[in-house]
Amino acid sequence: MANTPELFTDNPAETSTTEAGVGAVEHIEPTLLGLAPYQIVAVAMAVLIAVMLWKKVPGMITGGLDARIAAIREQLDEAKKLRAEAEALRDEYRGKIADAEKNAADMIANAEREADGIRAKAATDSEAAIARRQRMAEDKIAAAEREAVEEVRARAARAAAVASRDIISSRHTAEDDKALADSVIASI
Repeated sequence: MANTPELFTDNPAETSTTEAGVGAVEHIEPTLLGLAPYQIVAVAMAVLIAVMLWKKVPGMITGGLDARIAAIREQLDEAKKLRAEAEALRDEYRGKIADAEKNAADMIANAEREADGIRAKAATDSEAAIARRQRMAEDKIAAAEREAVEEVRARAARAAAVASRDIISSRHTAEDDKALADSVIASI
């Protein structure tokens, strides 16, 4: 390998000679139709740009981009609209929740007032019932006392009548009865 020429080097002076320095080797560039590689690339780029302009590719690209931009704008507008609707719905539900909380508080306050009223009425009714029952008990006691007094009087009257009859029958005679009857008749 010592005698093989080096094809790629950093120094252009070395490309024309071999390592041993014996003969000159010339470097040949590839060509196409007599054009160097950089010229071929330049012509290809010019043809590509000409075809693109002839087929209106930039217009198609910008048209496609414009269509895509319009679609994105529509999506953004729709998203804004949906967001506005969502915010309106959120606000509506916040209002409904506030109303529901207010109604619940009102219902609780009304229920407490009604419960207080029911408690007061129950207390009043129970006091009235107690007073009625007390009056009924007092009336029953008074009636029982009256009955007892009347029974005692009736027994006392019967006992007095029996005692009077016994006393009168033991002390009065038939003549006493006749004199008594005559005095009663005379007084009439």
